[in-house]
Amino acid sequence: MGRTFARPERMRMFFKQYLNEMVQLGVNSIGIVLLISFFIGAVITIQIKLNIESPWMPRFVVGYTTREIMLLEFSSSIMCLILAGKVGSNIASEIGTMRVTQQIDALEIMGVNSAGYLILPKIAALMTMIPFLVIFSIFSGIIGAFCTCWFGGVLNAEDLEYGLQYSFQEWFVWCSFIKSLFFAFIISSVSAYFGYTVEGGSIAVGKASTDSVVMSSVLILFSDLVLTQLLMG
Repeated sequence: MGRTFARPERMRMFFKQYLNEMVQLGVNSIGIVLLISFFIGAVITIQIKLNIESPWMPRFVVGYTTREIMLLEFSSSIMCLILAGKVGSNIASEIGTMRVTQQIDALEIMGVNSAGYLILPKIAALMTMIPFLVIFSIFSGIIGAFCTCWFGGVLNAEDLEYGLQYSFQEWFVWCSFIKSLFFAFIISSVSAYFGYTVEGGSIAVGKASTDSVVMSSVLILFSDLVLTQLLMG
């Protein structure tokens, strides 16, 4: 990690890599984030409506609960678990392939700090793009919830809208951003470590990719527990 966070030797090259990684890791993930969040928002709305429907419950509770789930857990924690599978395995396999084909050794021979050149742009790019992905996820989930009202007739759209606005706390949005930044660092650094330290051939690269996803997921869940306690306590 010390070599990774060393000052880049050529800032122009670093920014070029940084922009490329923002597109590869962030922009290319927008589609899957929107799709999954849309359906999860719709499913959460339907499930809550079916399971807590009661004369004693106000009708806006469905919208309120959907908003809290999307803000506090899904759009930050669960979405980062999904991205650990997509982005993390991509990072591990890319760097691992460079290691087994001796491209990293070639960089070292040329006097380039390979860890800083390969890993730092990925960490910076993912930590930059994750908050935007969280915003997309939240809005896509809310649109999915509204679609169940407009097209599924599950709930009155006015009741859902009132519930989404009821007792809104801006701090919950910031909690999602803060947690997602930690998760982005975990995904990028852990995946890069497994790829950078791989030894062997193509089979070892596949194993490193799998191990990086498993370890990233475990660390995300553990840090989610700690951060939730710190931020909400």
